Amino acid sequence: MAWVLCFLLLLGLSGGPVSEGHSVHKTTVDTLDLGSLPAINYETNVHSEPGPIEILFRIVKAFLFVVQPHPYPEDLIRKVIRLQFEDTKSDSQQPEHIVLALKAAYYEIGFIILAGLGLLFIFLLPLVGLCFCMCRCCNNCGGEMHQRQKKNGECRRGCFAASLLVVSLIMSLGVLCAFVANQHLTTQVRGARRLLNSNFKDMRALLTDTPRQIDYLLNQYDAPKNKALLDLNNIGPLLGGRVRNQLGKRVLPALDAVLTMAGAIRETREALENVSASLEILQEGTTSLSANLTDAKENLRNTLSDASCSMAQATSTCNAIRNSLNQLSINANFSRLLPVTSQLAKVNEVLKIDLTSLVQQGYAAFNDTPDLVQNQTKNILSDVKSVLDSIGTNITILIKKLPIQKILTDSVIYLTQTETYVEEYFPLVEQYDFYRWLGCLIICCLLVLILVFYYLGLLCGACGYSKHTTPTNRGCVSNTGGNFLMAGVGFSFLFSWALMIVVVFTFVLGGNVEKLVCEPFKERTIFQVLDTPYLFNDQWSSFLSGRLFQKPDVNLTFEQVYSDCKENKGIYTSLQLDKFYNISNFLTISQYTEDLTIKFESIKINLSSIVLLDEVGKENLMNFSYSGIDGIDFAAYLAEVNKSITKVDLLSFANDLEARAEQLPKGALENALKGHASNIRMIHHQHVIPMEQEMKYVKARSTLNQSIRLLQKTATELMVKVNQVISIVNAAQFLINNNASSVIIEETKKYMNVIIGYFERYIQWVKDSVTMDVATCKPLANIVDTAVEVFLCSYITNSVNTFWFGLGAATVFLIPAIIFAVKLSKFYRRMDSEDVYDDVETIPMKNMENGNYGYHKDHLYGLHNPVMTSATGRW
Repeated sequence: MAWVLCFLLLLGLSGGPVSEGHSVHKTTVDTLDLGSLPAINYETNVHSEPGPIEILFRIVKAFLFVVQPHPYPEDLIRKVIRLQFEDTKSDSQQPEHIVLALKAAYYEIGFIILAGLGLLFIFLLPLVGLCFCMCRCCNNCGGEMHQRQKKNGECRRGCFAASLLVVSLIMSLGVLCAFVANQHLTTQVRGARRLLNSNFKDMRALLTDTPRQIDYLLNQYDAPKNKALLDLNNIGPLLGGRVRNQLGKRVLPALDAVLTMAGAIRETREALENVSASLEILQEGTTSLSANLTDAKENLRNTLSDASCSMAQATSTCNAIRNSLNQLSINANFSRLLPVTSQLAKVNEVLKIDLTSLVQQGYAAFNDTPDLVQNQTKNILSDVKSVLDSIGTNITILIKKLPIQKILTDSVIYLTQTETYVEEYFPLVEQYDFYRWLGCLIICCLLVLILVFYYLGLLCGACGYSKHTTPTNRGCVSNTGGNFLMAGVGFSFLFSWALMIVVVFTFVLGGNVEKLVCEPFKERTIFQVLDTPYLFNDQWSSFLSGRLFQKPDVNLTFEQVYSDCKENKGIYTSLQLDKFYNISNFLTISQYTEDLTIKFESIKINLSSIVLLDEVGKENLMNFSYSGIDGIDFAAYLAEVNKSITKVDLLSFANDLEARAEQLPKGALENALKGHASNIRMIHHQHVIPMEQEMKYVKARSTLNQSIRLLQKTATELMVKVNQVISIVNAAQFLINNNASSVIIEETKKYMNVIIGYFERYIQWVKDSVTMDVATCKPLANIVDTAVEVFLCSYITNSVNTFWFGLGAATVFLIPAIIFAVKLSKFYRRMDSEDVYDDVETIPMKNMENGNYGYHKDHLYGLHNPVMTSATGRW
């Protein structure tokens, strides 16, 4: 569990005493730009790419799954750890130990069986080799240099040779696998320095850049401070503008009403002038028109009294004309209408005072509210600025008191010592790895030596063998091949047990590390074991928080810390420092804004100097209400205006008169009547048309009818309207003089909240940065991944497991190789004797004379045999 302790020490870099706190109210101020916290760039990439050898790694893991298919024994590991950390042992614990041993044996049954077979191999194979050697020395077990002739001899030789070749190839693959794994481990160890340096560089970046991040947080206090100072310097436009806008909801409608009334006064004068001018013209036109119509009527009457009208042909026409003479008279009589000169005079008197100018002065006075606020708050600004400076000082002090600073200082020393230690001992690691590599290479070379003997034996035997040569006359090459095979058998017996010892040891160690550490670490089930309450200490619910902060009741887990650091979260969040040192307790906005609130509440603003409308303006309005326009007889005016000028359309009358004249006989009467029709037309053009135009257009702007109606509308409840306007103005003035303080207090609070909002945003940004972005702990997770996933699992365990897998396969196949080599060597080595049979099968006793088994020794019959028949050549 060394890597666990390493993990604890690394996490200990971020430990420190802490306390709890509460969150603050958040006010968002979008206009405040605090920038972004400088991020710490980490360059370590813990992802390992083993390359083509990964295929071998997967094969070995598949083999280990077959050997050990059981799930990770979390409960068993917990019980074992608890027993290891118990201080005392009693007899009552012995049954529990036995139960745990049985459970462990059941879990390790696959490893136990294979390890047992390996141990059996270690003890039996040397014993078998010893017996085999002694047996051959006694001319048994194939030790006698005689080969019996059999009909399937050639087939057996081919099968033995092919089998030995296949087995040798399998062994060669195993040796190659072991050699590659050995070389891979050495290569990774040589490249480990770069990965270690990268981790150290990231850790140093974490330790050195974190103070710069904290300084950045403190320096950014100038942003809300400068923003607040800018608003304070513009308190007139900001606070005064707010007050003006709120009061303007009552004040501006009042001033607008007065301004509307001033416009109504001007419009009234224009309307009165139009009515007066039109009335004078219409009265004069009515008198002239009436006189002309009377003359025309008398002239027509005189013409109709002529004797010609008494004629039968003209009587009816003349009577009709005579009956229509009453229509030649005026219809609208404007002379009866009363003039409006008195009302016009009074309105002109009212307009001598420029009411519009007075209203504009009220507007100007009210719009000067920001300047009044600016001038009346000069004394308080310096006090508020001093409070802002003190807030910045307090925040700086509190952030500097965070334990991160001290932790980082201590961690820099620890990191420096660790780097020095690594730099000092890493060459020693490389040196030991060289010894390991050399030892593994020698082990591989032992197998290579055996394989060389087998391959040479196969080569020489295959090349030197001749089926036409008798066993006693085999050539030197064939005999050498047989000797090579037996040499390979001898070395196999000599070294196989040592090779199997290495295989068993590395198999048990590497296989269990893979199943108990690497796989559960990858699946993170190992963290569930480490996070078990009261596991390492029966007094600590959480070992990690108890080890780091002496607060074992806080639920701080290995899995949570590792996952958070893996996601590059801040140390504050990863280690749940809010449960130990809650920054919200120290960065609460209320403790900084109390003085600001007192300063802003002391603001007193007096707006009584603002005068919306003075007494002159109000008197002017009252004089307008007394102008008398409400006394005008609007009904009489409208009645006469709506009438036609004459009772009959003169043009129609003239046309009708002329048509009647056409009915009379030609003569003086006809001509006279036509002359009267022309005269009536002339009267229409000279008098009626101008009067109609005068009624329709007055000064080319409005009709008399419109002017009368405008005056009527204005005069309707004129006194009530004027009183309402004055009442509204008085109410607005009263609001400014007496009730503006409530508006000022309310707007001052809003203005103060904006100022405070800048610091709320800053403080919230500081808290968010400290909890999430300051001292992001990715290097801690990288170190754990580097130590466990890369070094322990990917580099060491995978390589070791691949090594024993290849070495074990080659070693196990030594057994069939020995068998096939011993069997095959008989077909290649030169024998001392061989089977000899006579052609005459009827004399078997003659053959028996040569030996008990039907074979003879060649040297007894004078046959040439360069090989000595002594027992020295039996291997």
